Amino acid sequence: MSSGGLELPPGDSGRDGGGSTDTPPSAVSLARPVDTGSQIGPELAWGAEAWREVRTRAQRAGRAYIWLNLVEQRLRAVVAAVLRPVYEPVHGEDWVVAAAGPAGQEWVQRAVAVREVSRRKGYLLDPADDNVLSFLTLPQLRELMVQHWPCFEPYFDDRRDVELALDELEVTRNVVSRNRALSESVLAQAERASSRLLEILGGDAEVPSARRLPVDAVEDIVGDRYADVVGVHPDRVRLLRQFPAEDLFGGARRLDAIGIGLNLLVQNFSGRRLMRLAESGGRVRLLFLNPASSAVKRRERELGLKRGELSRAVEMNILHMRRVRSRLRDPGAFEIHVFDETPRFTAYLVDGDGPDGIAVVQSYLRRMRGMEAPVLVLRSGSRVVKAEERDDEHGLFETYREEFESVWSDSRPVS
Repeated sequence: MSSGGLELPPGDSGRDGGGSTDTPPSAVSLARPVDTGSQIGPELAWGAEAWREVRTRAQRAGRAYIWLNLVEQRLRAVVAAVLRPVYEPVHGEDWVVAAAGPAGQEWVQRAVAVREVSRRKGYLLDPADDNVLSFLTLPQLRELMVQHWPCFEPYFDDRRDVELALDELEVTRNVVSRNRALSESVLAQAERASSRLLEILGGDAEVPSARRLPVDAVEDIVGDRYADVVGVHPDRVRLLRQFPAEDLFGGARRLDAIGIGLNLLVQNFSGRRLMRLAESGGRVRLLFLNPASSAVKRRERELGLKRGELSRAVEMNILHMRRVRSRLRDPGAFEIHVFDETPRFTAYLVDGDGPDGIAVVQSYLRRMRGMEAPVLVLRSGSRVVKAEERDDEHGLFETYREEFESVWSDSRPVS
């Protein structure tokens, strides 16, 4: 080999009995190929338990991130709407720097520097983000709000409510930004604080049913994956813990219910409240399974009940609803019907004729009483539908509403 070529270090000649086994000082030792099967030793491997743990961490962090992202975007928009008209006419593009003032010079200049780096490296993917405000963190946005509270006071009732909600979010923000473990209790606290803060800042204004069932951040973003299902509960007991009957039925302008005995309504919402609902302009339509039908007897056999036990329970519920109806000035606002078909589900449709409806639906399972059956909670219009599908696609809410109307048209009124 010529003197100008690259000289490789000598091989290991010690195996042949000749030469030294020592590597010359100037040589670079080359690592021998390693069997691919042994590259991940037991000290690096993750078992099933470890994978479960990291997935749980990722799911909690992802959910928290969505809430924090929504809060930050909303707070940024509020700060811009209030402070830009005050500072921009005088300071132009530097209005955020001017609003930060001497007390905020350090963090606002850091945001300016990060913005410049992002410009040079092409990190600004949306021209709308090419401003200093987009590079402020949640605590810095809060600082702007607190410094200029007299500007914000006409729009918000209590500064302390805003600050307390942001305080609750700070633990979660630190944990998520550093990819540390987030406990279930801290996540729940962050979700409550975010929901409250978004409400204070004017969130959920476009979703009328949010007054009855608050819009979940994850539902709002991935609602198109699950039709219009916004909640799933293992049984009715756990539904009522999170979603009391008063929250579901209170203030309804229309209530349509279909099922065998409608216990969720009859046993959990008082007759006085039903009267008040009807007297205030609401309309109620209740569809019970005919207690004298053969379908009731079949259901009794499925559940292992004594003969006549279920039919008597349904009769008692119907009689109770008749007493409520008899006390109304306008009995026509409170209709009671019975049907004779095989019951396939029970459904409570609240304000189902408008865009802000809520529904609670349970299927009838052969060996499971209504109290024990899984529960779906649906929100009308929550599904994101593509423009080309809008004419012929709808979610589960509309399916159950159409089924109710179909059975109602074939049912008989109770005198």
